[in-house]
Amino acid sequence: MAVDVSLSPGVVARLRAAGCVFAEEEAALLVEAAATPEALGALVERRVAGLPLEQVLGWAEFRGLRIAVDPGVFVPRLRTGFLVERALPLVRAGAVVVDLCCGTGAVGAALAAAAGVEPYAADVDPAAVRCARRNLDPARVFEGDLYAALPASLRGRVDVVVANAPYVPTAAIATMPPEARDHEPLVALDGGRDGLDVQRRVIDGAPAWLAPGGALLVETGERQAPHTLAAFERVGFTAAVARSAEVDGTVVVGVLPGATGR
Repeated sequence: MAVDVSLSPGVVARLRAAGCVFAEEEAALLVEAAATPEALGALVERRVAGLPLEQVLGWAEFRGLRIAVDPGVFVPRLRTGFLVERALPLVRAGAVVVDLCCGTGAVGAALAAAAGVEPYAADVDPAAVRCARRNLDPARVFEGDLYAALPASLRGRVDVVVANAPYVPTAAIATMPPEARDHEPLVALDGGRDGLDVQRRVIDGAPAWLAPGGALLVETGERQAPHTLAAFERVGFTAAVARSAEVDGTVVVGVLPGATGR
């Protein structure tokens, strides 16, 4: 049985006092999610304590999907939908797609839903892998360090690799909102001194796994984009920067030489 919506004003007041900018919208979602007033109280307490709303609810809306989100797992961002948008023209039904640094597996799930691709995913964080296995075929989600996690049978036949690798410079972690820095794994945020440590490894390793004419797409920061682009070009990609001011999203898209077969 749903909780009485008359409880919502009190929830709004508590959320607003805790600094939640979208208190009304959050209150409606929490009231909808709670089966009893006691359950609602527990959800509100977790949110007021600073947990990301998506971790409190257990899901995030992403490209029209409800993506399962477990506590302590990186929450998919609205801007990462731009990564999906830029990948869609490069895939077809049945294309082999690898979602690296997958977190919840939201990018792979969105591409599968929109284009019927064959998604595989990998992450170094065991909690993320457990969560991604709820959003994707669990047999295609692997735990490990980037490409080393993938089955050897994929080498040389991947059509598209998508990666939302961590790209926050280490020194900037402390300036992130508490929801992120206190409740999401550091391994999903920290990109090293300049934010590009993991990106470079993703880019350098991609040619061995992509089919001829395959594509790599990496989400990055707007200021870092020229450096990400240079890393693509250094290993032979024909690459360009795509930018969405609407969602504050930046993606570098690179294609390897060779016939695509598409």
